Amino acid sequence: MSLKTANLAPRIGSEVESEAETLLSGVHAQEIRNLLEERGVLVFHDIDFSDEQMAEFAQTLGNIQGGTTYNGSIFKVTFDPEHNPLGETYLMGAQEWHIDRTDIDVPPLGSMLTPRVLAKTGGQTDFANTYAAYEDLPDEDKRFLEGLKVEHRVEAPIRRQTRNPTEEQVKAWQSKEPKIHPLVWQHRSGRKSLVLGGTACRILGMDEKESDALIERLMKWSEQPDYTYRHEWRLGDLVIWDNTGTMHRMVPFDKASGRRLHRVTLEGEEPIAAVA
Repeated sequence: MSLKTANLAPRIGSEVESEAETLLSGVHAQEIRNLLEERGVLVFHDIDFSDEQMAEFAQTLGNIQGGTTYNGSIFKVTFDPEHNPLGETYLMGAQEWHIDRTDIDVPPLGSMLTPRVLAKTGGQTDFANTYAAYEDLPDEDKRFLEGLKVEHRVEAPIRRQTRNPTEEQVKAWQSKEPKIHPLVWQHRSGRKSLVLGGTACRILGMDEKESDALIERLMKWSEQPDYTYRHEWRLGDLVIWDNTGTMHRMVPFDKASGRRLHRVTLEGEEPIAAVA
């Protein structure tokens, strides 16, 4: 029997009804993967997974980063130094739209989050479907964008969002080398998506003004309501997103709130570089 779903926005996001035991069995794994590519973000309420269960569920969908045990695969998304000593160094940039790991050839397939501590205000997570944003562009724009390449810098959004960074922080940011990617990701499935976000610094072959204007125009296009979904976190939630065709960002919140989400990341399966 197929999963029961309800769309959360016109071109992104589906709420999926299921029980924890059913998800862990893997019986719907392929259906979930297909739905994830189609809708970009899947929301499961009242799942209440432990860290170990979340890692176990992730393994039904693909290989997970950090090994096959939950201890190595769980990343704690928080500014609380007790749980994440590098939170102050890297997480501020997550307030801008981004695709995870644009500093490598094969970014993660996707990630899943479950909340452990919520902020009293703020702390929602926004998502934007870059498959749908590309598909709805006028044909003239699609032809123009084909073949364009963009330089991505991990430090760019972090630097913009961090006041008075320390030397150690700057050194850590600059350890991530700039990476050149196609502006349009031609997926093995035949679909295409835009590779955008705060790490996108300049389009090769354009002057700065022209490059900035194009990136800004495409970002505004991708942020239209039909392509975006804001998730209001509830304890017990599980949210999965397709990192290959979805940008995300966190809504600002009081860093002293202790807000903490636990994440498991699925290893990438295809490079951004155009299919030969």
